[in-house]
Amino acid sequence: MGRLHNKVALITGTGGGQGRAAALRFAREGAIVVGCDFNAEGHEETAALMQAEGFTLYGSAPVDLGDHEQARAWIDAAVAEHGRIDVLYNNASAARFGLVSEMSIEDWQFTMRNEIDLLFYTTKYAWQHLAEQRGVIINVSSTAAWGGSKVAGIAAHSAAKGAVVSFTRQLAVEGAPFGIRAVSLSPGFVATPGTRPFLEDPKMRAMLLDGVLMDRPGEPEEVVAMAVFVASDEASFITGSDFVIDGGLLAV
Repeated sequence: MGRLHNKVALITGTGGGQGRAAALRFAREGAIVVGCDFNAEGHEETAALMQAEGFTLYGSAPVDLGDHEQARAWIDAAVAEHGRIDVLYNNASAARFGLVSEMSIEDWQFTMRNEIDLLFYTTKYAWQHLAEQRGVIINVSSTAAWGGSKVAGIAAHSAAKGAVVSFTRQLAVEGAPFGIRAVSLSPGFVATPGTRPFLEDPKMRAMLLDGVLMDRPGEPEEVVAMAVFVASDEASFITGSDFVIDGGLLAV
């Protein structure tokens, strides 16, 4: 029996990267996985990978979680089909980058919409269902929430991810009377299909890994391993915490 046996886990951003790794690992641990992604093709690829292992990826795509009505519809559909929510894993995000002096208002608002607003929407609409199950909220932040970077242009991303950590702490406070736990994960640089081109550039790779004690990028599965633990009953006394998964970057 897996560590997440029969738990209904809603995972956002299942079209690739950490979301795909999460969908596969949670299913292997016995969870009923309900996913969504703005990228319908990627979501279907994840569904095919899960089907090859004998699992089903529920949910739908495309879903724009930055639109609160679509977020609510996704939550409502999951409850209608499965009857409850045990885990809400807010993984999906999208950002635009630029120096503060040069970033457009549109790019700033895009980043806030797609890195923090969407967490509020899914959490708001899932809250009562999580309370009924004494559920768990997992929000994905970043080491950008904790320190500046020599890679210029991440101000909006840093602001949004800092908000994710603070938002999670408040969710822990408000959720405690209902048995809801809330934690955040702050990965460092992780190798995904979207980031691998940067790793192929020697100069960019060196800049991105500067200060990483393990001298390599993280893998999605290494972040998801922590998510499995905090979603499980083994972590029943953990709430309000942020877990940094960065190969030692912030230790320097």
